[in-house]
Amino acid sequence: MESNMSEQFVEIDNFGLELLENVDMMMEPQHSHEEVSSQEVLILIEKVILEIVTSLSKDEAPVLVLPNRSSWANVSFDNAVGLQMTSGSSVTTVRSNCSSSVTKFGHILKVLSTIYKLVQSNVYATKRDIYYNDTQLFGSQRTVDSIVDDISCMLKVPRRRLHVLATSKGFISGDLCYLEEDSTKVDCHSNSTATPVSSNVGGIRNIVSSAKFVLIVEKDATFQKLLDYDFCTKLCPCIMITGKGVPDVNSRLMVRKLWDTLHIPIFALVDADPYGIEIMCIYKYGSVAMSFEAHSLTVPSVMWLGLLPSDLQRLRVPEDALIPLTQRDQNKLTSLLKRPYLACQPAWQREMEMMQRSKVKAEIQSLASIAPDFLSRVYLPNKLRYGGWI
Repeated sequence: MESNMSEQFVEIDNFGLELLENVDMMMEPQHSHEEVSSQEVLILIEKVILEIVTSLSKDEAPVLVLPNRSSWANVSFDNAVGLQMTSGSSVTTVRSNCSSSVTKFGHILKVLSTIYKLVQSNVYATKRDIYYNDTQLFGSQRTVDSIVDDISCMLKVPRRRLHVLATSKGFISGDLCYLEEDSTKVDCHSNSTATPVSSNVGGIRNIVSSAKFVLIVEKDATFQKLLDYDFCTKLCPCIMITGKGVPDVNSRLMVRKLWDTLHIPIFALVDADPYGIEIMCIYKYGSVAMSFEAHSLTVPSVMWLGLLPSDLQRLRVPEDALIPLTQRDQNKLTSLLKRPYLACQPAWQREMEMMQRSKVKAEIQSLASIAPDFLSRVYLPNKLRYGGWI
């Protein structure tokens, strides 16, 4: 495999050249709010507080107005960007004189106060730090996570500019070296252990790689198996990344960073089930909840490498390795087929309709029922060699 690598992976090279020709079209300019200064962030927060004080001076109950981050009605689809929040989006009103929202109002003010101090003193904190600063007030980590995203959306400022970082759950490995913001050198070449995805992806610089492609792996178990096989060097120089299921923001930021820097093909390896497909769609087109940061989180060039529903028939995966679709799966599949981005992905649509007809799904691990090392020795090399992505 290693000897005639250039001949073996001519399809990847051709696809990479095709991407480079279209790179200007796919590289949408970043929103200007990416470059917002610390002083501007402070002014934006002060403006919110001033409006609250003004309401109080008029003997009126203060109200915070947040864009609704959970409604498809607030999202438009652009093939070059993915799902992005529309400017005329509907809003959620958080009132200080309403029993159902007064707690959230207090939470937002508390987090705004923390962010103001962080930006003012040029210090970073994690969302976990903010939660542990007052666990009784917030009640759960999820509350803080949601409030930080609400504030980011309300101020139209990326979370990193608020000096709030998230703890990463993803891992990365392969032909990649870079410097963290504090000049720590990170080498991802290790065959035995993966590198945690940085919690400050925006600060990464000096990326060096000769990888031919990036492979997004849905599941940690599959990622570890490929790591044990030394996939990134045995096949050809590449980079593997996993968000361990539904990806966290840092894993998505990292995939986008690799695309912006390297402009190499990015493939997704997910389960042949509705939830695996949805995870791949999050990397490619984004999510409704984070659509306000689409320009830094989505990579519309991501291709579906596997596991395809058609692969199950083509490879004659044993029936006892297939799983019947549950009603929940069928509902998710129906929902996915209605998504706005499916209209420009007829090949994906056909695969999903095939799943709908067959009423079965399969995990990546089902390939082990053909042979224990089928995934790493046969399936992936052949897919990559013959351009088996869609």
